[in-house]
Amino acid sequence: MKATEFEAKFDAGDDVAADVDWSKARRANLEMRRVNVDFPAWVVEGLDRQASRLGVTRQSLIKMWIAEKLG
Repeated sequence: MKATEFEAKFDAGDDVAADVDWSKARRANLEMRRVNVDFPAWVVEGLDRQASRLGVTRQSLIKMWIAEKLG
């Protein structure tokens, strides 16, 4: 099926779920990349305290805070 046919079918309100290969579906820009950052001990201790208070991991806390600043 050509993209124009698919778009027309979708725009008409037809069900296009059967026309999609969901095994290959992915969201753009969500691939993971590893980044290493060195922090002084006092920063790591503060991160651990905040993460514990919120019930999340240190990594999750850092991801949340960075996403908030970038969003």
